[in-house]
This record gives sequence, structure tokens and C-alpha cells, in this order.
Amino acid sequence: MSKEQILEAIKGMNVLELNDLVKAIEEEFGVTAAAPVAMGGGAAAAVVEEQTEFDVILNNAGASKINVIKVVREITGLGLKEAKDLVDGAPKAVKEKVSKEDADAVKAKLEEAGASVEVK
Repeated sequence: MSKEQILEAIKGMNVLELNDLVKAIEEEFGVTAAAPVAMGGGAAAAVVEEQTEFDVILNNAGASKINVIKVVREITGLGLKEAKDLVDGAPKAVKEKVSKEDADAVKAKLEEAGASVEVK
């Protein structure tokens, strides 16, 4: 495959596909994409630090609040009153400083129970 063919294939991709491609290249070759930044009189590469810790934020319990409270208890190990207070006090963090996989799993459980959730 020539360089021109590769560039044409890239031109036909949407933003999500390009993002996936960059991640795959980073993983395959052990490199990090860095954006150039102009500093003072010269150009330097900015170090892109990948986020490793995520917070799962409960925005809204939705229509099935009881199911969300049950899931919050399961995820956090809180008692009934504490879990209810957390759900009633939304938006609040359900889990903090967890891996991306754990954050996605918690988000999926809460959304399945009917909650509105965000991962930061």
C-alpha cells in the first residue's frame, strides 16, 4: 500500500474512526501522539498524559430510584440510608479514582437501572 493510498483511506474516516486509529497505532508501536506547542521562540512537543483514574458521577436517578439505590448499594457497599442519601444528593460521585474498565462497568450497571451517569 502506497503512502497516497493510506492518506486517501484516512481522509475518508470520520472523527471516531480516526480516534480509534490513533489509539491502535499508539498501542501497536508503543508511542504517544503529542501536539506541537509553540513556546517562547521555538517549538516543543507537549506531553499528552493519558488519564488513568476516572470518577463515576451519578447525575440523576431517573424514574426507577429504588433500582438505582440497590445498584449503588451493590457497587459501593454502603448501607441503605447512605445509598439513598447519595442518590438523593445527585449529582454525586459514586466511585472515584477507578480504572477505565471499572468506571465503564459501574456506568453500565447504573444506566441499566435507569440512572443518568457520567464518567470524568
